Amino acid sequence: MKVSSTSFGIALLAPTLAISAFGQAPVAQGPAAQAPTSWSGEVSDSPALPPSSLHAAEAPAIAVPSTLGPAITPAVQLLRDFRTSDVKFDVRELMNLLRDRQHEGWVLAAYPDPKTGQPLIGAGVSLDLPAREHPQNDPLNPHIFLEPSSAELWQAAGLEPQHLQQILARFNQRLAASDFRTFRSQIRDLPPDIDEEQANLLLRIAAVQAIDNAKAYCRHFDQLSGPQQMALSQLVYQMGFNLQEFSLFLGLINDDSLASPASAKLVARDVSYWRSVQQSLIQSQWARLYRTRAISVIAMLDPRYNQNPRMAERRVGATLRPAVVHRRRGRRSGSTELASNSRTPGTHPGKRSRAHSRRRV
Repeated sequence: MKVSSTSFGIALLAPTLAISAFGQAPVAQGPAAQAPTSWSGEVSDSPALPPSSLHAAEAPAIAVPSTLGPAITPAVQLLRDFRTSDVKFDVRELMNLLRDRQHEGWVLAAYPDPKTGQPLIGAGVSLDLPAREHPQNDPLNPHIFLEPSSAELWQAAGLEPQHLQQILARFNQRLAASDFRTFRSQIRDLPPDIDEEQANLLLRIAAVQAIDNAKAYCRHFDQLSGPQQMALSQLVYQMGFNLQEFSLFLGLINDDSLASPASAKLVARDVSYWRSVQQSLIQSQWARLYRTRAISVIAMLDPRYNQNPRMAERRVGATLRPAVVHRRRGRRSGSTELASNSRTPGTHPGKRSRAHSRRRV
């Protein structure tokens, strides 16, 4: 499930941050209250996913046609085997958040990444990424990273390979027929390449990949609360391979104090510990550039989140300062809006580079 990324500049401990994974969320400016404020997964730009559109609680997350048979790769098989009971949150909640314009957005036609020109669709799912190696460097974490190609993910979602090739051909024709800026400006008027159901299948497989890779990043994923698991899954969806640059954050969530259920229970109520985890993200350039999205994600790490989501977001918003973007003389400064993210409402945000991409169908 995943996406791609572009190098920006990571400011956790390193000076640069590559925002990849599935895509970059828009650089939203609003206050904390503008971010999704309830655990029910409210979204602003598309209707919530109905239960009927998803699989039953104990059914495999992805229904792969039997005709694929032996062509299924080990990574795709692992994605197929995912069950909703493997996590403590509702996967539909995660999907609804990712569809929100303040996160990934929702576009049913293939459109170019504003940074790299790569074809994206749905909630920032990449269409032409190759499989990549992502070694597990933590000897204490048994989970492996899943980085299949866009074509494999498309197939894992149960969609026809030929359909993907047709979409890519149309995308390349459109890109060749007009300049990049014109193509981007026409996104809202493009005829859909996939329907809502197909886009949701792609989003679900991408979300499952993010969840699986979140486990590979965090040894104690199963000990985290539902909101905390969702927060980490969102970080992986957006940044993918580049999340490994957040060494302070990863070091904190992999602390040995979370190793056993008994000790994890104590840590789960330790507000000061989780505040330090949140602070490691608040200090990053990612959080300042994507302030509204970051507030939503970082707030979920608060052990008090379930008691009052809005208050958890306000606490983060009170300490998270927007990035300062230098503008030409005569214009206002201090805004977090980036030129690369200027787009008509409903279009998608920016994302990754092929070299530093996360992958997504």
